[in-house]
Amino acid sequence: MANFVLCHGGGMGGWVWRFLKPSLIEAGHAVYTPTFTGFGERSHLISRAVTAATHAQDVASVLEYEDITDAILVGHSYSGTVLPGVKKLAGDRVKRLVFIDALVAHEGEAPGVAIGFMPAEQAAGLAAMLAAGEGPVGTDVHKQQREQAKTEPHRMTREREAWLLGLLSDMPLSCMVNPVPAGAESLGADIDYLSVTHTIMQPMHARARALGWRVTEFEGDHAIIVGDPEPIARFLLGLV
Repeated sequence: MANFVLCHGGGMGGWVWRFLKPSLIEAGHAVYTPTFTGFGERSHLISRAVTAATHAQDVASVLEYEDITDAILVGHSYSGTVLPGVKKLAGDRVKRLVFIDALVAHEGEAPGVAIGFMPAEQAAGLAAMLAAGEGPVGTDVHKQQREQAKTEPHRMTREREAWLLGLLSDMPLSCMVNPVPAGAESLGADIDYLSVTHTIMQPMHARARALGWRVTEFEGDHAIIVGDPEPIARFLLGLV
C-alpha cells in the first residue's frame, strides 16, 4: 500500500481531487488531501501572513500527525512551490515527489516572479507592504478564473466546470510575492513532472527539464486533474 498526499493549486482545496482519488483508493492505497491555510474550507483563515512556508508546514504537519512515512507527494499548480518546503521540513517521511503542471521556483524566488506575473522588484515591494499590514489580502484568483472560463472554457463537461468554478476561493497575495522556503533545485533530479499541452505553465516545463527531471506530457489543460483525471491516476498507480 502506498501513501499518496495530494496537494492542490491556487484557489482550490483538498476538494479538487474528488474525481482522481477514487482510482487510488480502489487500488488499495491511502490518500490524503490536505487543504492549505486560507484556501477552501479553511478560507476563513486567509491573511497577509500566509505564505508558501505556511503551506509547507501545513503538509509537514499532516505527515507527522497522520504518522505517514514513505509518502508520495503530488503537487498541482501553485503547490509546486510548497513541495520543496515539505521535503526540507519532513524529508524522512517523503519517498517520492510528483509535480502536475506545477510551478517550479528557485531558492529565494517568489512564485509570482517564477511564473512571470511580476518582476522581482514588484514582488519585494508588495511583500513589504503586506508585512506592514497594508494592501489587499487576496489575489482574486477565483474571480479571474471564472471570467477567463467565459471565453476559454476548460476541457471538461460544462457541469464539471461549473462544479470547479463554483468552489474556487481566493488565495493569499502573500503566497505569490514572498520567496519560497526551499527551491526546486534542492530536490535533485529524481522527480517526475507531468506537463499538459494547453497551459500557461510552459516555462515551468522548461525549468523542469533544465533540472533534469523526468517530464511526461499529457493532452489536456491546466485543470486536467478535474477534467481528465484517469490518465494522471494511471500514471500515479504505475509508480507503485
